[in-house]
Amino acid sequence: MTLQVSNLSFSYGPKQALKDVNLSVEQGQFAALLGPNGAGKSTFFALLTRLLTAKSGEITVAGYDLSASPQAALAQMGIVFQKPTLDLDLSVRQNLSYFAALHGLSGKLANRRIDAALDRLNMVERSGEKVRALNGGHRRRTELARALIHNPSVLLLDEPTVGLDAESRKDITDHVHSLACSGMTVLWATHLTDEIQMTDQLVLLHQGQILQDGMAKDLCDGLDLQTWFLAKTKAPA
Repeated sequence: MTLQVSNLSFSYGPKQALKDVNLSVEQGQFAALLGPNGAGKSTFFALLTRLLTAKSGEITVAGYDLSASPQAALAQMGIVFQKPTLDLDLSVRQNLSYFAALHGLSGKLANRRIDAALDRLNMVERSGEKVRALNGGHRRRTELARALIHNPSVLLLDEPTVGLDAESRKDITDHVHSLACSGMTVLWATHLTDEIQMTDQLVLLHQGQILQDGMAKDLCDGLDLQTWFLAKTKAPA
């Protein structure tokens, strides 16, 4: 398994945000972490990226234990957070160059990686523009390009399409699915069912617990995904 999470729990004081979460994602799989707002998705991503640390549970990324070897495990991840993290006063290329340097990439190698990432996201012509001048969709493409520069084994995206128009959402969702088809392991957090394909691994997170985990087409059992999602997460009468 490229991404393995075992018995992960986390609390904010007396409030338990996650309880005994277990998750496995194989190489080349697009896994959708689906849950309503407040389900614990962002807490889970904060634990995966070491913004928070848990007292119980284990996280393994591409064979590296996140607790025992955090630097090695984090180096295997590409991350797109829910909130934008680009420097608005730097150009697209400058943002990517700075990130490349943080991963020890410089010179011709860094430039090749940056050019390839920008080309994949159709951002080459925008590379000299300041991020401040870009629309939301192009900013997200820049963040995705940045996350791919160091050739990660696992790509983590925490609700990456929030606030984007329908066309931008589809472009980014389709592109990330194509990355999975090319062998990258993807964990995509969302509350939007139209971002999930029936061939995706679907992990339903609700009130801090995983309710179901399997292939989307198998879990839905003939229902459309939106109907199934609402039925599984609705409050009892």
